[in-house]
Amino acid sequence: MSDLMSEGITIVEDLYKNREPVPEMKAIYFMAPTAKCVDALINDFKLKPKYRAAYVFFTDYCPDDIFDKMKKNCGKHIKVCKEINISFLPLEAQVFTCDNPEAFKKIYTPNSRDKDQTLEMIADQIVTLCATLEEYPGVRYKKDSDLNYGKKLAELVDNKLARHYDLDDNSKKKGKTQAQLLIVDRAMDPVSPILHELTYQAMAYDLIPIKDNTYEYKLKDGSKKEALLNEEDQLWVKLRHMHIAEVTGQIPKLVKEISASRGEKKQTDEKISVGALSQLMKKMPGFRKQMAQKTVHLCLAEDLMSHYQTNVEKLCKAEQDLAIGADAEGQKVKDPMRTLLPVLLHPHDTTDKIRAVLLYIFSLNGGYFSFLVMQRFGNI
Repeated sequence: MSDLMSEGITIVEDLYKNREPVPEMKAIYFMAPTAKCVDALINDFKLKPKYRAAYVFFTDYCPDDIFDKMKKNCGKHIKVCKEINISFLPLEAQVFTCDNPEAFKKIYTPNSRDKDQTLEMIADQIVTLCATLEEYPGVRYKKDSDLNYGKKLAELVDNKLARHYDLDDNSKKKGKTQAQLLIVDRAMDPVSPILHELTYQAMAYDLIPIKDNTYEYKLKDGSKKEALLNEEDQLWVKLRHMHIAEVTGQIPKLVKEISASRGEKKQTDEKISVGALSQLMKKMPGFRKQMAQKTVHLCLAEDLMSHYQTNVEKLCKAEQDLAIGADAEGQKVKDPMRTLLPVLLHPHDTTDKIRAVLLYIFSLNGGYFSFLVMQRFGNI
């Protein structure tokens, strides 16, 4: 928000909520090119205009019928109308999402009426990503998929890319770039989303109630604090894709490095605790921000390890045996039910038991049937 304010933007509001009119100010509308968004825009200028003027920026190509409706009803109030290619949500430097959690259900549920519409929407979003990166990639997909959704999406993306890059600004056709876009069908691997992942970020979001990327933790004095886990946290960026065993080894080393740089004499084999970090912070005012960041991740790592040792460790062993069909010594699991029963009899969380049951079904049947079962548990 501070970045927006530095550019002269004083308030950010939800398009769908009731807003107080500010007739002396201009409004920037950053929205998807949908009928719902355009109707909200039209309502703002229908009777008495809420703002002095509208500057409209669509996240994607605006269909002609929606554009014509907007032009007819509030065109005289619009000073700028542009389409920008950003119909996707970047989560990390190299990770994005289409932000459509219902897509799995809509595409794979039998007799769904939204399959084609959902595939079209995802294809449009992928094209805007490619356009943002200035890439015209070759599109590849897994050919032997039973359901052919990968093929359908690949064809849609390829056709939409061709239309988008038909002519560039210099009136010359843009050729294919060296990039390759791989479209993979979830039916290819239904097992991975069910397993408990043991990398730092995946464990945090699986085991800890993190909402809006905010982690709440307690200090030794009982006080509660919140930390935002995002790209601004350099330690989070460095550790998030490491195995938890690596993380628990990395954090104390980083703390000791800072301690050593300030002349603090600590034994190298001493276990770093939250209390010790608190004392270090009092002695090193210039390093408080860095130390606070490391306190967050020490707390988070300890929290995750507590969950792991209490509950997840035994679950992971059973899950791996069911997923691979062999135990840690490489011996084949002859009776998967003997692996599943201890999980069901233990007072594990219901969701964890369902995950184990799914893995058991996959181990017995495999292939297409397993994926049909997974469709019924799309929200897990």
